[in-house]
Amino acid sequence: MDFRQLNALIAVADHGTFSAAAQALHTVQSNISSHVAHLEAELGAELFDRYHSTLTEAGELVVARARLVRSELDMLRADLDASRDDISGVVRVGVIASVSRRLVPQLLRAVRDQHPYTRVIVVEASTTSLVPQVLAGSLDLAIVNIPLSNPELVTELLFDEPLVVAGPPGHPLANRSTLSLVDVAGFPLVLPPIGTALRDEIDGAASKAGVTLHPEVELDGVRLMSLLVFEGFGTAILPSSAISSWTPGQWWAARLTDAPDRHVGLTRSRRFRPSAAGQALAAIIRTVAVDPGPGSPRLDPDT
Repeated sequence: MDFRQLNALIAVADHGTFSAAAQALHTVQSNISSHVAHLEAELGAELFDRYHSTLTEAGELVVARARLVRSELDMLRADLDASRDDISGVVRVGVIASVSRRLVPQLLRAVRDQHPYTRVIVVEASTTSLVPQVLAGSLDLAIVNIPLSNPELVTELLFDEPLVVAGPPGHPLANRSTLSLVDVAGFPLVLPPIGTALRDEIDGAASKAGVTLHPEVELDGVRLMSLLVFEGFGTAILPSSAISSWTPGQWWAARLTDAPDRHVGLTRSRRFRPSAAGQALAAIIRTVAVDPGPGSPRLDPDT
């Protein structure tokens, strides 16, 4: 067994076919087929179902372990570079869309200035999509909604931000600077899905206030929720960062007074030791989260 065989199987898992895997690895399909066949022979198990173009159960197990091996090798190279006072390597970081405009530009500038040999790959998605990638080792770090209940994750708070109610003009609640959950309970709302961290916080506050909220639409993605508001579709409960990146226009926002702040945190898998480059990026994220710099959107809707 060698790393080329494992890398070939990972590529097949990621891209779905031998030909697509070969293209991604800049080789020919016969090489990919040969690597996977030799790995299957050595392990005594079929790893890829050629008829259905899917990994077998054994293949899923091998790919999960192979990702761990690849991650450890990447971190080993980066750590050796760091031991020579030259932090380098690739760091893959996920960011929820609602805070990406606030944090990512300053984050990338800081990396470029402080660690020019480090390459950052940014994946923008919802917390629901990012967490499995962290657990699988596809992402080294992720900026997500917290709390997270999975014990396989190491999570720390970056910042809190208030929640707001935002909607199109003409709504009965427009022109108010503050609103309560009692005020909005009688109206259909755009909300995140049940089971997400943000929805759990909102529903907990609604229960405490003795009201039931009525979702018109449930969307797993704060940016898409805010887009519906700004396109005039409906009214939503959003973190303030979701509105801070939009130019004031045909919409209104009011601070929600009886709901807790949304918590944004940094998470990583317990199973992967952070590389020197990953640790350096985490340190920069902590700094940028506190002070993203001039010109960045503010979190407080009243300022």
